[in-house]
Amino acid sequence: MTSSSTPSPTPSGAPTSRRPLRRLTARGRDEAHRVASPLELFFDLCFVVAIAQAGVQLVHAVAESHAGEGILNYAMVFFAIWWAWMNFSWFASAYDNDDVLYRVVTLVQIAGVLVLAAGVSRAFEDHEFLFVWLGYLIMRLAMVAQWLRVARSSEGAERTTALRYAGGVLLCQVGWLGLFLDESARPWVFLVMAILEMCVPRYAEKDFATSWHPHHISERYGLFTIIVLGETIAAATIAVKTGADENDALGELLPIATGGLLIIFSAWWIYFAVPIHGHLRSNKQAFLWGYGHYLIFASAAAIGAGLEVAVEQTVGKAHISTLAASAAVTLPTALYLLTVWALHSRHFKVGIAQQLVLPTTALLVILCTFLGDWAVLAAGIVSALAVATGVTLTARTATRESKEATAVV
Repeated sequence: MTSSSTPSPTPSGAPTSRRPLRRLTARGRDEAHRVASPLELFFDLCFVVAIAQAGVQLVHAVAESHAGEGILNYAMVFFAIWWAWMNFSWFASAYDNDDVLYRVVTLVQIAGVLVLAAGVSRAFEDHEFLFVWLGYLIMRLAMVAQWLRVARSSEGAERTTALRYAGGVLLCQVGWLGLFLDESARPWVFLVMAILEMCVPRYAEKDFATSWHPHHISERYGLFTIIVLGETIAAATIAVKTGADENDALGELLPIATGGLLIIFSAWWIYFAVPIHGHLRSNKQAFLWGYGHYLIFASAAAIGAGLEVAVEQTVGKAHISTLAASAAVTLPTALYLLTVWALHSRHFKVGIAQQLVLPTTALLVILCTFLGDWAVLAAGIVSALAVATGVTLTARTATRESKEATAVV
């Protein structure tokens, strides 16, 4: 991840040597046809295992009327998953040489997230964060090893940046030991350490900007969004199937299933409505865009958890009101819409009408919370109408511009 304002010149070609061990040197931003590698795709799929575990525990917490505690634990666990994923993704965009050692260290990071996933239930139910911390430690030590490889293969300001990254990550990992202090202090430890973690890239790259590839980065984030939305669909589908099989309540669950699909389909459409890599022209823009995806990923996963809660409340398994169950779907949906608008859509909208589509939709989705058993279906319909409205306004703008261009000619 970068925060400096001026990119440094870097080699433009992809690694061509097939030796088992190669120097870990920077790749170029002008590299043609840069796409996600099979290892990166495998990495993403394994990380979603941990996200799924966090979602399951969030469902249990909300369904048992412990929403506040559940959301806090979800935010902390999700930060560990997201931050490790993001650090790897930006590092890989700049330095992936795909040699044997790079692959092995990446597989170690995958092992770390699986250890973290194994400890998610303990973190939620028993407030025991040992496995979460240990899994995070494995992932972060692997990242330190990668940065030390860069330091060994570089010199000057680039080497200093790599060493700053390695040192910053290690110091932060020590700070996370504060999670084992008094339980009442844990939220504050998390807040302080999360801020310090996000300051590491700014400090490390103040004199040298690592080279990331705009198209590659936007594709990586887009693919992870797809995977998270896919996990959301899977979780919601299983919940609806289980509820229908065990309680013979297909009629009551059909509005939730329909509304949930419309929400998720709309979420996909809205995210990919514009090619965002064209916006990532500077390191400052990419910095804000990359960090903001914490809310996109977390809210997208939380939509699936909310749909599960709505199903459990409908069949009588959740000890919460219909209003609370509806809010579990509508609030993360509204957050997703607002965040995608802030990070993506507003940069490409023309005129006040287009700019207001997603903020207005988010407000209407929140109002759907108060529609009782029809809240999820109404939110889905509103989301779908937002897509239709956006497509219509964009088409009208394109038609008008085409006519104006013809008139000029």
